[in-house]
Amino acid sequence: MESIVLDDTELLAELCGANDYNLAVISDLLGAKVHCIGNELSISTESGEKQELFLSLVQAMTRSMEGGLPATPDLIIALHAELTPLGLPSAGRGTGNGEFELTCDDFLETCVQIPGGYAKIYPRSKGQSLYLKGLATHDLVISVGPAGTGKTFLAMSWALKELMGKSRRKLVLTRPIVEAGENLGFLPGDLVQKINPYLRPLYDAMELLLPFDTISRLEESRAIEVAPLAYMRGRNLSNCIVILDEAQNTTKEQMKMFLTRLGENTKAIVTGDITQIDLPRKSESGLIHAIQILSGIDDIFISHLDARDVVRSPLVKKIIEAYENE
Repeated sequence: MESIVLDDTELLAELCGANDYNLAVISDLLGAKVHCIGNELSISTESGEKQELFLSLVQAMTRSMEGGLPATPDLIIALHAELTPLGLPSAGRGTGNGEFELTCDDFLETCVQIPGGYAKIYPRSKGQSLYLKGLATHDLVISVGPAGTGKTFLAMSWALKELMGKSRRKLVLTRPIVEAGENLGFLPGDLVQKINPYLRPLYDAMELLLPFDTISRLEESRAIEVAPLAYMRGRNLSNCIVILDEAQNTTKEQMKMFLTRLGENTKAIVTGDITQIDLPRKSESGLIHAIQILSGIDDIFISHLDARDVVRSPLVKKIIEAYENE
């Protein structure tokens, strides 16, 4: 059993959380029971690796709390991801001029705070943190990964931070319209009403990050614009942040057309899952082709997320691993 003593009772109470909820989170992450008796925190395990990780996690939490960060479950998960050896990025997790490593000092600097938003967004894995660092340093970021890795959620978080912080004048949401047995013409309403169902994942993320009335106000002022990818031809997008979602369903021609729309002071985020391509069999995915020919350009960051970055649920992680090992 390993233990650590905290003399600051207020700090200890915040670290433990209401009804010791934070201790339960730590216990689940470490796979061993964490107790608090008096001003002493201890972990019940004979594993030297878990004991060392427990001490490092508590020390990192106290430093973060002393620095002004609240002791939330998201903070605990983010710090655990940074400290866990299994979370180390493998070759290819980030490419381009973004072939950088993250240190413990700058890991939490990649968190996202949206002005007027609900809460600060922390990366929950090193892959996610590298992704956020790529977003901070590159004007074109391509994120590839399976469902539940946070590629769309983090893209929307970063985009709203830029929009609400007045760094960009507009957020443009787009995606290719590729669905089995259905197309835009069969849906009622105007263009926005037709495409909104296809962009629902982006709106789900947005509604977790901002109040609904704020989102409505941004749409009414056209600070948020939705557009099918086919309607992007001929446009020059300047001073914008653009998210192309479900990019695995673009053709090579569509992807080239989209990437050449980017104007001055515009950041583009391209997300997709190359294991879920809905294009006709003879069509090559524009996302796969773009990764192949653009990976050597330093100004482009390519994030490769995998099962280690899944945050949706432990079951989703197991499902993805099963498909990867098929």
